[in-house]
Amino acid sequence: MYLKRKIDTYLLKWKFNPNKKPLIVKGCRQIGKTESILHFANDNYDSVIEINFVRDEKYKKIIADGYDVDNIIKNISRIDPSKQFIPQKTLIFFDEITEFPEIATALKFFRIDGRFDVICSGSMLGLNYRRIESNSVGNKTDYTMYSMDFEEFLWAKGYGEDAVSDMLLHMKTMSPFNDLEMDIYHSLFLDYAILGGMPAVVKEYIQKGTFEGSLEIQGQLIADYKEDIRKYADGLDQARIINVFNSIAPQLAKENKKFQTAKIVSGARYRDYRGCAEWLIDAGIVNACYCLDFPELPLGGNYDPDKYKLYFADTGLLVSLLDKEAGDDLRANKNLGVYKGALYENIVGEALTKAGYSLYYYKKEDSTLEEDFFIRSAKSLIPVEVKARSGRSKSMRTLIDSEKYPDIQYGIKFSYNNVGYSNKIFTFPYFCAFLLMRFMEISSLEDYITDH
Repeated sequence: MYLKRKIDTYLLKWKFNPNKKPLIVKGCRQIGKTESILHFANDNYDSVIEINFVRDEKYKKIIADGYDVDNIIKNISRIDPSKQFIPQKTLIFFDEITEFPEIATALKFFRIDGRFDVICSGSMLGLNYRRIESNSVGNKTDYTMYSMDFEEFLWAKGYGEDAVSDMLLHMKTMSPFNDLEMDIYHSLFLDYAILGGMPAVVKEYIQKGTFEGSLEIQGQLIADYKEDIRKYADGLDQARIINVFNSIAPQLAKENKKFQTAKIVSGARYRDYRGCAEWLIDAGIVNACYCLDFPELPLGGNYDPDKYKLYFADTGLLVSLLDKEAGDDLRANKNLGVYKGALYENIVGEALTKAGYSLYYYKKEDSTLEEDFFIRSAKSLIPVEVKARSGRSKSMRTLIDSEKYPDIQYGIKFSYNNVGYSNKIFTFPYFCAFLLMRFMEISSLEDYITDH
């Protein structure tokens, strides 16, 4: 069972680009990179040469005679004479290149040679990407892949492009969803929040129609991540990175979601844990949301790199780390309990990241003024608030109305409520969060405010 992914369209465009370069697909483990690449390859090439540097370490010797394409092909053929190299009809897929970053040096020669298409991939690429980049600068194209977003989840459930287009139209025209649409999409969205977007988990859910087995798969994924930490955390205290990982879920459940070193373990000091959160960020396991120095444009450079919140890159992993009682209650009764704020913040942050946004928040010192996220348009800085249910948006109201924040003209709120607009605040249901960037690209909210 293959689940349709957004990378499918990208790979086709890449294949038919006459000026294409070798492609590197980045992303953390178990998000479907290898499956998607091989699905594309088998549908579009007469010959697919798959080389996995974890499974077949002997292929690390293919550069023994240098990086020239003919020498590499010759050495691959010596190892496996059955592999066929058909010019213009062959894809060479170097998988798990984290284990053999030296192969990146060959990408320049494959680009110049032009006879064969080349894709590289691997888990944990972020950890040694500087090395890969230095070996292949200017000779490759990067694509970052994530676990499934809500749109891909809808595809898996049988919904087509028309459903997503209709959602976007509701946002663009500020037209509320009807009661049936709200019930269906909210239910699907909560299922997605519980499951997350890891393909193995979603497949199990699609095939069985229940959450049966999902927790076990998620638990194995967590174990695999911790094994990766033990395997790849060179020069850092592996136990401390795991301590940070274990601390994220309980810290998100707190009212103050800023990640605090002192709350990792008793006696933890910042200097001892420097670099641990960054390791998890580079590995693609978590997303960092940095605190703005002040809510104004530009966003880049206007933040404190040492003040941040940490969100899981896949909300399903957060759910799997909840205490047993909370997790069981969530699956059986869809009751979010104490974690409801954390869950919705995490999934909106995840949606924004997958849409292409960097994450920023603001917390004014010695004040209750705090905003969950910020994005920008061409003209404005836009606060984005996440409400577990409904309720007043006191901080957003202050940011919009106060003359202290001239870059902020309006705000966006995601909540349980329907599409709406009031007093310069646009409200959308949670399940629309994945569409925010597309909505911003086709809408001028400043003009809408002027007209209303």
